[in-house]
Amino acid sequence: MVFFCTIEKEGDEYIAQFPDMANIVTCGFSKDEALAMAKEALDGCLEADISQGNTIPEPSFKKGYPITVANHIAVALQLRELRGEQSQTDVAKKLGLSYQAYQRLENPRKSNPTIKTLERIAHVFGRELSVIIG
Repeated sequence: MVFFCTIEKEGDEYIAQFPDMANIVTCGFSKDEALAMAKEALDGCLEADISQGNTIPEPSFKKGYPITVANHIAVALQLRELRGEQSQTDVAKKLGLSYQAYQRLENPRKSNPTIKTLERIAHVFGRELSVIIG
């Protein structure tokens, strides 16, 4: 998953913003530093928003600088999307997991799924594993 940021020079700083994520604004003293800060800010904001159950917008802005979301965050977002209207309890039962174990999978702060778990998830949702992690 990729979000794009814009960078504008203001005085001695470079300001990075994500049009798809209005709550993220960061800066650096160089363009490279602003890009590194943008990556850190994006991952931190997404991780917090997911953990709090907030809705994450689909990336739609396609100009500027691409920032790739950390894998553990992208997997959590993909699981939420695949689950759709199903409850976490229903999906947990299909996977043979406890509700709490499945809940951790959708929380990037607590999730660390094995490849075997990801394969089971892909099977339950009728997907190939590459779709989930690719």
